[in-house]
Amino acid sequence: MKKNLCLLLAIALLQGCNQKQPIAEEGTIEQAANTSTTYGAAFEEENVIPASELVKAVADKDSLQATVAAEIKESCQAKGCWMDVKLADSSNMKVTFRDYGFFVPLENLEGRQVVFTGTAKREVISVEDQRHYAKDAGKSEAEIAAITAPKEELRFIADGIILK
Repeated sequence: MKKNLCLLLAIALLQGCNQKQPIAEEGTIEQAANTSTTYGAAFEEENVIPASELVKAVADKDSLQATVAAEIKESCQAKGCWMDVKLADSSNMKVTFRDYGFFVPLENLEGRQVVFTGTAKREVISVEDQRHYAKDAGKSEAEIAAITAPKEELRFIADGIILK
């Protein structure tokens, strides 16, 4: 009896493994869904504003809750703990991840599209922090030493991102 039961179980298992999976045709929704990866909190891509409009949207506010679409210019090569995205005026905005709760891949993400949600705000960035980010980005010692003054810039603390 045990032999028959084991044999039936083995046949059922092998039959299940032999099932063909449907292949998504090129350009289908299934394939598009597989090209994006979410890091951090999951969110819906609703009311998304382009990074080019974010500067105007936050101009008269201390901070702004937003979901933003942008192109990655550079990312942290040490841990994956930040990324710079392009703004309208060819400047960058540093995107960090709330409470270091998640990280992006260490691969070169330059040129990839990303959607992120969280809080935008203006901050004064110390020389020490600027040098830290420059080191994480793999900048030369000369480039790091050239950072000598704090600067104010638009920053974003992301709760979640979708990497396209």
